[in-house]
Amino acid sequence: MQQVKNIVIAGLGGQGVIKASDILADAAFRAGFDVKKSELHGMSQRGGSVSSDVRYGEGVLSPMVPPGEADVLLVLEATQVEINRPTLRAGGLLIGPEVIEPGALRNRKSLNVALLGALSTALEIDQAHWEAALHANLAEKLHAINEQAFALGREGAARHLGQ
Repeated sequence: MQQVKNIVIAGLGGQGVIKASDILADAAFRAGFDVKKSELHGMSQRGGSVSSDVRYGEGVLSPMVPPGEADVLLVLEATQVEINRPTLRAGGLLIGPEVIEPGALRNRKSLNVALLGALSTALEIDQAHWEAALHANLAEKLHAINEQAFALGREGAARHLGQ
């Protein structure tokens, strides 16, 4: 693994971008990495753009992913792909909502967790750390539905991303 892994999560206000970045940062921390995270809310309360940078590795000095250096761009809303594409490095991985089959989620609000499932297939973080991070960051009544969404995302990654 390279020294620092750079991930940008983007979407619209209310889609769970910040919660997804919290779960990712927690999973990476549980895996023993130094983790830094930053957020850009914009007009999130009015459904505007939201993004969050998560950087992890042996030693991370800054929470911000420099333009053109994201290893992964995870986008919860298709309209946000082109807005955030400049953050992605050449050869970087783009994960969008098309990874999840329409109507496959029992609860559409768990799309962020489903896409984290897809992301998990591309990162060197053990499944147990992801599960612990999900449980720590979500209410107990949401665990079962989000575990299913996470698994659905992993399956979607196998189909759409070849991972």
